[in-house]
Amino acid sequence: MRVSATALQPPIHTWAEQRTSASKPSALIGQERALQALQQALTVAGRYAHAYLITPAGMRVHDVMQELAPRLPWHHADRYDWVYLANPNSASEPCCVNLPVGSASQFVQLLWEFLESPIDQRLSLQQQLLGDNPSARLRSYLAGIADKQFADLPGSELATIIVEHEQLPAILLCDRVTEASLFGSIRLQSVEGTITSALHLIQPGDILRANGGVIAIDAEELLLQPGLWRKLKYILKTSLFHWPSPSENLNVAAYYQPEPIPIHIKVLLLGERDIFAQLREIDRDFDNLFPYLADFSEHYSLTQQPLSDYFNYLAYVSAEASVLPIADNAYPALFKFASRLSDYQSELSLDTIALMQLLREASALAQQQHVNEICDIHIEQVLQQRKQRDGYIAELSRRAILEHQVYIATDGAVIGQVNGLTVITAGGTEFGEPSRITATVHYGDGDIIDIDRKSELSGNIHTKGVMILSAYIANLFARNEAMSLSATIVFEQSYHEVDGDSASLAELCCLLSALAEAPVQQGLAITGAVDQFGAVQAIGAVNEKIEGHFALCQARGLTTQQGVIMPAANLSQLNLDDAIVAAVDAGQYHIYAVNHVTEALELLTQVAQKDLFERIEARLEELHRSDREHSWWRRLLR
Repeated sequence: MRVSATALQPPIHTWAEQRTSASKPSALIGQERALQALQQALTVAGRYAHAYLITPAGMRVHDVMQELAPRLPWHHADRYDWVYLANPNSASEPCCVNLPVGSASQFVQLLWEFLESPIDQRLSLQQQLLGDNPSARLRSYLAGIADKQFADLPGSELATIIVEHEQLPAILLCDRVTEASLFGSIRLQSVEGTITSALHLIQPGDILRANGGVIAIDAEELLLQPGLWRKLKYILKTSLFHWPSPSENLNVAAYYQPEPIPIHIKVLLLGERDIFAQLREIDRDFDNLFPYLADFSEHYSLTQQPLSDYFNYLAYVSAEASVLPIADNAYPALFKFASRLSDYQSELSLDTIALMQLLREASALAQQQHVNEICDIHIEQVLQQRKQRDGYIAELSRRAILEHQVYIATDGAVIGQVNGLTVITAGGTEFGEPSRITATVHYGDGDIIDIDRKSELSGNIHTKGVMILSAYIANLFARNEAMSLSATIVFEQSYHEVDGDSASLAELCCLLSALAEAPVQQGLAITGAVDQFGAVQAIGAVNEKIEGHFALCQARGLTTQQGVIMPAANLSQLNLDDAIVAAVDAGQYHIYAVNHVTEALELLTQVAQKDLFERIEARLEELHRSDREHSWWRRLLR
């Protein structure tokens, strides 16, 4: 099936009708699945109801957490200010007291006045200290110092404020995870050669700051540091925060151990899918502690959601990027870029950072040209500049073909020679390029020899692909008796490992061309995987492969006989450069989508499939007859 030019780009024709007149910026567009999971997690209290968030690389996590907090609040624990106070019974074991939010500073000042006042004049101050809803800890502490003054307390300090909640966010993001930043620390001081600690040296971490609320922790940062994951698990299991003893790694003169603080918290782990899978596999407690999975999507599906909502996401992206306004004619180019990032025509990317980078570059170009908005030409110029920056190695590789150092034909017809399409990753760049595949046949016992495999240049998946195409040929032509024909196949001028099954369709067509002695059109390149029944299956990087072949043909001059054969299953992923779309529209270049190997064979050889297979069967019959005659003479001579 020949693919038309209109099928090569995202089918977004009605975007202007769906654009909202007043877009509401939002970072959570297209994340309904993840939001539903988080809503379930945040409506449940308890130690075993935390969540793991799979966050794509391009997501700005801080923005997501900031927008998420008011939409999905957590109301299952009360927040308090926490203060450590001098213990009247022990200088090394300060007491912790919880106070109403925002009252810690005033409480410490009143407590100092309370201890400095005569014992018989403390009643009014005591009532002020207790407030309207005094905690049990506060009542107990005030009862313990009712008849004491500051001079009666051990040490030289009265109190230190650990947590005061006046300006803390609803969801505290801990993306720089260290032991001190997450769990806090007790610092040490040297007094006359003696190492000790004191109230003012107690430093809280994010676990204590978020106590009573929600904390989001970067999972990779947490797991990279030995011991932190185990400490976090212990806190979640026991709902108590114990300070590490400063004497664990250093000889300290006096044991210093503040009273443990009760913890009521909701933890959101942020990380990749691989980390989630590893945690489930290696830690038996993980599933119990983190039963909720919030899977944030990288793509926005136009088949399931309206395009109009995506404008709200673009409004958020452009606001965060601080760029010029986007002109109406720039949206098609922007959508095409977003669709290319997602690899599907019906999906748009939610890679915030990538879109911000594009808009910032385009905005800078517009400002240089003294234009007040980002237009389509600015986005196209940015993409051309990127291609120029990243295309050096691709140009070197293409030059080797143009100078005939690497032989790739783009015209004529040759038996047993096919141009496959490969993706090359080198020097940090990735680009598509044709690769010559050749096959020869000879008298033998039906084996298909993969030279790349014999020379240990074939990966496991490529080897599997060759075995599958061997099975297809055997199923067609060797059901009742063994083939008296063997073949060899190889990627010519390939000096590195070949892997993947995306060339198996090209290899099969190459073998069948050699068997039928039918020349293959060299202007056509082919990509696709194949199964044992000849059905063509989808492959990856279809756009890069087509663009690599087109660039070579364009450099040599388009002949109207050139093009690419690809799997029909990849049609939804086509998103090609404007130059290719124009060439296809003008009939200078062709793209064909096939479902079965026989369709590809007819395009490559310009011979009907029935005639091709009859040629192969006639050749095999001739070989079988010759083999039987030789066998009769061998038996007679014996």
